[in-house]
Amino acid sequence: QVQLVESGGGLAQPGGSLRLSCAASGSIFRFYVMGWYRQAPGKQRDLVASITGDGNTNYAGSVEGRFTISRDNAKNTVYLQMDSLKPEDTAVYYCKSRIGSSIYGSGYWGQGTQVTVSS
Repeated sequence: QVQLVESGGGLAQPGGSLRLSCAASGSIFRFYVMGWYRQAPGKQRDLVASITGDGNTNYAGSVEGRFTISRDNAKNTVYLQMDSLKPEDTAVYYCKSRIGSSIYGSGYWGQGTQVTVSS
């Protein structure tokens, strides 16, 4: 069982920045692929970015060049740095962990953190 706790959401202006954090329990964090998903009202939950235990990253086209995913295996934490935010980035952001190198399939989820981009 892995527990994930997200933090760092809030309100930002268009063009602004936020950094999300996701702290994971357990001692084998480095063997988990970690991902950030987001879900806007009335829409499906979509993958934003993922990172493998050895640092290979993948991004959705809508955020590439603006968002950066990173992880600190010593702190069991994954981050999502969000720059040049747009109103369409408004959503609940969820952290996911899964053993192995693919983020797809069943895994563990955090409770979500709200990100609102508005002037």
